[in-house]
Amino acid sequence: MARLLLSKTADAVKLQHLINLQQLRCFTSSVARADDALVLKAKQQLAEIQAAGTFKVERQIITPQAASVGVLDVAQPVLNFCANNYLGLSNHPLVVEAARKALDTHGYGLSSVRFICGTQDLHKQLEARISAFHGSEDTILYPSCFDANAGLFEALLGPEDAVISDELNHASIIDGIRLCKAKRFRYKHMDMIDLEHKIMEAEDAGARLKLIATDGVFSMDGDVSAALQVQHST
Repeated sequence: MARLLLSKTADAVKLQHLINLQQLRCFTSSVARADDALVLKAKQQLAEIQAAGTFKVERQIITPQAASVGVLDVAQPVLNFCANNYLGLSNHPLVVEAARKALDTHGYGLSSVRFICGTQDLHKQLEARISAFHGSEDTILYPSCFDANAGLFEALLGPEDAVISDELNHASIIDGIRLCKAKRFRYKHMDMIDLEHKIMEAEDAGARLKLIATDGVFSMDGDVSAALQVQHST
């Protein structure tokens, strides 16, 4: 009787194993079909982007950043109008020398974000000097303006507040606003009358704080924001 029970148990285990294998094959087949569909869709989208002339090909710069740079497989220097090297400091001798000294004293890389264990004395020294220059209480350094905008709105605004944004603001401002829970109002580009209307709408909505968000200089068209000159008190 015990042998018969063991035999039936073993058969049940084998049967369950076969069922599991079959389910795994079906799952693998489904995943493969899904992968094939995804690859096909991606190829179609890439073909459409290429046909539209909007496919992005990275140009490999082989010289330091400057107004004129060398590009791989291009014989002549190329004028660079799209970098953030506004003051020409990316390859300034003093900056390069300071970076070399920092490598000797602090090594390469922080091995962490600043919030955990990535803040060095160099950060605080620079922030203190920037604060002294601007006459402010403190300064927070971000690795890019995009990161700064991502970290600004969520920290300052809550659900009871409002942010009023130019419709042609930079993508970093738009993404930063999306991260916060404030009420959102968008005014027509450079239209101060529409901006005033949106401020009134925010008032009517009971907004506690009202923050106007705008580019200083709109990078695509070169417009200088008139909203920087607007003062509004409630």
